[in-house]
Amino acid sequence: MQNNLYCPNCGHKLIKKELEHEGLVPYCENCTEYHFPLYSVAVSMIILNEKENKILLIKQYNTDFYRFVAGYINKGEAAEEAVKREMLEEIGIAPIKIFPLKTAFFAKTETLMLNYLAIIDTLNLNTNYEIDSYNWFTIEEAYNNLKEAKLAKIFFEYFLNKRGELLNV
Repeated sequence: MQNNLYCPNCGHKLIKKELEHEGLVPYCENCTEYHFPLYSVAVSMIILNEKENKILLIKQYNTDFYRFVAGYINKGEAAEEAVKREMLEEIGIAPIKIFPLKTAFFAKTETLMLNYLAIIDTLNLNTNYEIDSYNWFTIEEAYNNLKEAKLAKIFFEYFLNKRGELLNV
């Protein structure tokens, strides 16, 4: 995880110093610079085959629970580009349409997660080494296969509430 106690330029210990209109901000007395907190940004996708009304969930990293396809945004890359790239890398399919859903900060990895709904038109995937296994689920089954109190479940609940608006269901 990120350590905001020391200057990323010179390594000196940061102090909290008042910055007009910003409040207390980490500050290096040696470099005389303010250092705003840094964090990673990633995308996660609720992948829906609209015709079959099925949701894709994957297993990764030798875990026994399902999750969404997700990945970090590269420097200089737009979030929408990252959605397409991650889907092509991990499942071999690009989205037909994407819709932004919800964002949340994941403190464990200091990552801002941007969640999207991604529509695809096939159930046939070409997964790579990053995916241990995958399964297509009904909406209810997908919801029941996500872990409680996790961001995926929160994102999925938001999707369920917005589904009618997004898909004209």
